[in-house]
Parts: sequence; structure tokens; C-alpha cells
Amino acid sequence: MIPSRVAFIMYPVTDMKRSVAFYHDALGFEKSGLDNDFWVEFDVNGVTFGLGNFEQVGKPGTAQSLAIEVGDMAATRAELTGRGVESTEPFETAVCYISILRDPDGNSIALHQAKT
Repeated sequence: MIPSRVAFIMYPVTDMKRSVAFYHDALGFEKSGLDNDFWVEFDVNGVTFGLGNFEQVGKPGTAQSLAIEVGDMAATRAELTGRGVESTEPFETAVCYISILRDPDGNSIALHQAKT
């Protein structure tokens, strides 16, 4: 098998309206593709990110695989704080900085800033 690309990433949520507002208003994701009561898609720079509230998506509050690349960790965290979104103090690895925030259901989202 030779995959051509990742088709989508999905996170489980309990309240679709609240979650769509968070991902759009707080994180700046733009809706595209499917949009209904149980599945909403966003385009994140060519990658489809979906929110679902049905069993196959998983248990809300357990997802932890989304990492968002940011150009300036401090500025991004300040902007999110202004929108009421708290994130952890960044920790440093050999190649990047990472800070964790949570969506309204408790799913983890990593802010990632690669070192140059």
C-alpha cells in the first residue's frame, strides 16, 4: 500500500455547536466540506479536520493527536488567552516548543513551534 495523503483527522465532541464555535472563533479554523448535526469539517491549510458526535469517532475528552504549527508561540498563546483559551507553559525539546490546550470537551490540542 502506498497512501497518497491523510484523508482527515477527527475529534469526538458532545456539543457540535459549541465545538464548532471553539474551533472557528478561538482557533481560526475555516469550515469546509460536510456540515451537519453529527459531522462538521474544517480545512486547515489543506488538511481536513472533522468534529463528530457519533460512536465511531470515539469518546469525547480522549483525543490527543492534533498538533497545530505556529510561527510564534508567545504571540499565539497571548492571542488565545485574549479569547479565553488557556494553554500550558511551553516545554522545549531538541527540535521544537510545545504547549497544550484543551477544547470544550477536554480533547488535547498541541501548539507546536519548530525550531529554525
